[in-house]
Amino acid sequence: MDVKLGELPQRILMRDFTPKGTAGAFQRDYYHYHSKYIDVKMGNITRAKMGLAAYMLFSYCLPYKGLKREQRH
Repeated sequence: MDVKLGELPQRILMRDFTPKGTAGAFQRDYYHYHSKYIDVKMGNITRAKMGLAAYMLFSYCLPYKGLKREQRH
């Protein structure tokens, strides 16, 4: 991020553009994304709230088809 415009061609030439280097770059980016957005450490209260919200949504969706049918009559 702190690259000056004059240093840009030199920085680009320093990169490893072989298939192994490109695969390594994708792997590093994947692990960085996964650790930042997917493996977020949450407190116990947050997990309990998310679990409760998922349970409520699931328990509402199960009988929804029957409720919708009864509403028409």
